[in-house]
Amino acid sequence: MNKRHLLQSFLAASALSFGLGASAQTVTPIKFQLDWRFEGPGAFFTHPTAKGYFKAKGLDVTVDAGNGSGGAVTRVASGAYDMGFADLAALMEFHANNPDAPSKPVAVMMVYNNTPASVMTLKKSGITKPADLTGKKLGAPVFDAGRRAFPIFAKANNIGAVTWTAMDPTLRETMLMRGDIDAITGFTFTSLLNLEARGAKTADVVILPYPDFGVKLYGNAIIASPKLIKENPAAVKAFLLAFTQGAKEVIANPAVAIESIKARDGIINSALETRRLKLAIDTVINTPDARTEGFGQINAGRLSLMASQVSDAFATKSRVNADAVWNGSFLPSTAELNILPKK
Repeated sequence: MNKRHLLQSFLAASALSFGLGASAQTVTPIKFQLDWRFEGPGAFFTHPTAKGYFKAKGLDVTVDAGNGSGGAVTRVASGAYDMGFADLAALMEFHANNPDAPSKPVAVMMVYNNTPASVMTLKKSGITKPADLTGKKLGAPVFDAGRRAFPIFAKANNIGAVTWTAMDPTLRETMLMRGDIDAITGFTFTSLLNLEARGAKTADVVILPYPDFGVKLYGNAIIASPKLIKENPAAVKAFLLAFTQGAKEVIANPAVAIESIKARDGIINSALETRRLKLAIDTVINTPDARTEGFGQINAGRLSLMASQVSDAFATKSRVNADAVWNGSFLPSTAELNILPKK
């Protein structure tokens, strides 16, 4: 063996001994699709990325902004993205309306244990409880999660017929402020802050959260493509572990976590997005239901009930199969998931 070959052999052996060769071979790229723009709650994914937690697990994760849960589901289904963040009801609808689709994403971790959907109005409307909505004019984009699930809310609270007005998401709160509609549906942590930005005082906003009025739907979950699950289950498990590590820090210090969102969208208002993130944590993440079931996990009975409710409310082509939309086998251990501070 000549000196050149000897040197090459030595360098290769050195690289392997320090794990350099192994890491170069085991890095897995993961394209991740958010449900919405780079706003406060997105920090749950941008923070662990910025901190290098995914990288430490052998994952090269890229996080992209989205334009709705439906889009996140279809992009993961198409193979354009490996994983995503989407409303569980949107995932259920996709499964039930596309029974023969070759690739149906699966939820692998619950993040929003309760739906963020609520009905919001202004005190001057005279609406103080769900029953008061009967005969009123409601507004929301046609794809809004709260609007889609409103039949479930209406049934639980004996609400009579209402009239719907559709609009672009950017006009929803403006139309309520102008009096064009009586109430809106939307995510609490989004629409409340949007109303304030348009001049409403917090004390003048009436919020009727779905979870507080008998609607125990799950909210957003992390979803994964069946291809990734089949070909690289270890990557799914590693992603959820790194995510959980980051989520614990986001919950403990939202203001610091927002820095990772600011790095992705420099024009955001950090104080506003920190408040949005805190609202999300308090209303849909660190909730009594989440602390009972455990962060990231689901209750099988509650999941089955939601599958039935979504089948009816969304008038799906086939009934939702609860077992087909959820796979909790990649979750970290119970001890590792114990990240929710007691209230």
